[in-house]
Amino acid sequence: MDYKILDGKRISTEIKEEIAKEVERIVQNGGKRPHLAAILVGHDGGSETYVASKVKACEQVGFASSLIRFEADVTEAQLFEAIDKLNANPDVDGFIVQLPLPKHIDEQKVIERVDYRKDVDGFHPINVGRLSIGLPGFVSATPQGIIELLDRYNINTKGMHCVVLGRSNIVGKPIAQLLMRKAQPGNCTVTVCHSATKDIENYTRDADLIIAAMGSPGFLKGDMVKEGAIVVDVGTTRVPDATKKSGFRLSGDVVFDEVAPKCSYITPVPGGVGPMTIVSLMINTLKAGRKEIGF
Repeated sequence: MDYKILDGKRISTEIKEEIAKEVERIVQNGGKRPHLAAILVGHDGGSETYVASKVKACEQVGFASSLIRFEADVTEAQLFEAIDKLNANPDVDGFIVQLPLPKHIDEQKVIERVDYRKDVDGFHPINVGRLSIGLPGFVSATPQGIIELLDRYNINTKGMHCVVLGRSNIVGKPIAQLLMRKAQPGNCTVTVCHSATKDIENYTRDADLIIAAMGSPGFLKGDMVKEGAIVVDVGTTRVPDATKKSGFRLSGDVVFDEVAPKCSYITPVPGGVGPMTIVSLMINTLKAGRKEIGF
């Protein structure tokens, strides 16, 4: 089967251009330039790369951005103090605390400390709750990016059986909620599979749409997918690769060479979901700056 690539890189570039024009219009009309702040703790390689790409995206769309750095031995109290300052700063429209955090810091307490009206990561229980009952709020960036990608390719998901592989709070659960909505993309029958699911291939072989978000490199193989399926690979695990200068390469949850020939659409890794995640954060920051959610 001739498959089509869901090109997150190309779509994210289009969206950034749209946001940049909107920011220009806001500023020309005397409005405030949206401001995204980030807190980064320690020197995790993945987090460093991710935050750097967020800062770069802010420059590309014309946002103000600021980065607050702490060493890995920062106390919870110090981190809370920084969050409280950002919550109270009227110039900061939205901010993120880059995860994962060191073991001595309670991530859930940190997430709940962020003002939900500035929670552009969409992790606060209020935003998660609003999503679950169909109220407007900030939706976490990766699931929102997947929905945007399906939408931009005009993929009609109504009536599809969607299998979500993974049940994380960041991807699995919210994308399941979004695909169940009475909306387009949405209106799917959703099955969520995870590490305790028996005979997982029985579910994946029946799926019209598979969202692979287990963080398990090469999990989804060719014999687990039916002809014509749409596959979205959220996995980005660093695996050792001596042929690369960095010593590693990014691996998705999908064995691309086996699965792609059976698909109608598939995302690559890298260049699929990753760029859409970054641009979704920009979308959320623009919404925060325009106060358009109406909290």
